[in-house]
Amino acid sequence: MRFVHTADVSWGMTPDSDMPWGKDRANDIKTSFTKIIDRARELSADCLFISGDLFHRQPLTRDLKDLNYLFSTIPSTHVVIIAGNRDHIEQNSALYSFEWCKNVTYFLEDQPTSVYFDDINTEIFGFSYHSKEIRDTIIDEIQPEVSSHIRILMAHGGDAEHCPFDAELLSRLPFDYIALGHIHKPEEVVERKAVYPGSPEPLDLTETGAHGIYTGDINPITHRVQKLEFEPISEISYIPLQVNVTKQTGNEELLKLLTEEILKRGSRNIYRIRITGKHDPDTCFDLSRLSQQFRIVEIADESEPEYDFNALYREHPTDMIGFYIRKFTREDGQELSHAERQALYYGINALLKTQKGGEEA
Repeated sequence: MRFVHTADVSWGMTPDSDMPWGKDRANDIKTSFTKIIDRARELSADCLFISGDLFHRQPLTRDLKDLNYLFSTIPSTHVVIIAGNRDHIEQNSALYSFEWCKNVTYFLEDQPTSVYFDDINTEIFGFSYHSKEIRDTIIDEIQPEVSSHIRILMAHGGDAEHCPFDAELLSRLPFDYIALGHIHKPEEVVERKAVYPGSPEPLDLTETGAHGIYTGDINPITHRVQKLEFEPISEISYIPLQVNVTKQTGNEELLKLLTEEILKRGSRNIYRIRITGKHDPDTCFDLSRLSQQFRIVEIADESEPEYDFNALYREHPTDMIGFYIRKFTREDGQELSHAERQALYYGINALLKTQKGGEEA
């Protein structure tokens, strides 16, 4: 039995909605999901598991129609869906009256039920959220009858507020594969048995790394997962980019270095830039040109001016500069915290500018 496993698609979401590329990101989610449908077709997959949060919110009828069309293009694949915490089923949900194409099974119940597909001798168990949280340990109570079926469990959660379970519990459950959702990064919680595919697209700047789907084969005789592979599928990545500067680094050099690094990794990706190291006290980095050219979601300048405080104190032992330096001198020899160093640097910089201004006047 060959399958494709995805979750946390968040159809209808607009990541980075306050950024110029927000609309593009909403389209990326739909594009990557279309690629999942195409992959199921290429593999002639028997099943497509969607383990919760297919939608970012309560789906509208137009959302259901769009996805139903995509599912209709893979008629030989059993599409099995559960609702997660984000797209939990409410009393007035359009799901209750919507008619899916024949190859789609949507578990609408909030308690575990199952569906059996005779053509692949596979029984799939699942349940949907009807609220934003499920604090009960539901899945440890599922006891399927002894049979010769391949048995699959679909579940969404894994923390205290969302259907709590752990790896030890999952390893004991009498299922051949457990298709999980809720965690947005890929992870095999129990090797070749209990798996989070992660979200196909990263949904915010904290979701770095590869995003995609799992594909697998279950042996029809042994019922063992004989092949399981993660396949990257996302349109973009959030990439943290750290650059270390020195006293010799100027603004143009930094711009050139960052531009080269971004072009190397892909200009469509979205970047969080962190500047570290020591810079010349007279240097002020301005990366606004970079933000206009590329997708930059955050720039954190954590670099520090390279003052020689011993030399400064020798030059100003009795004035405000010397007094300010003494205030930050620790008798125990311990290093200053980052916040203390920043206060020292900013204060000295202001005092030096004030003194220079006074001399010029």
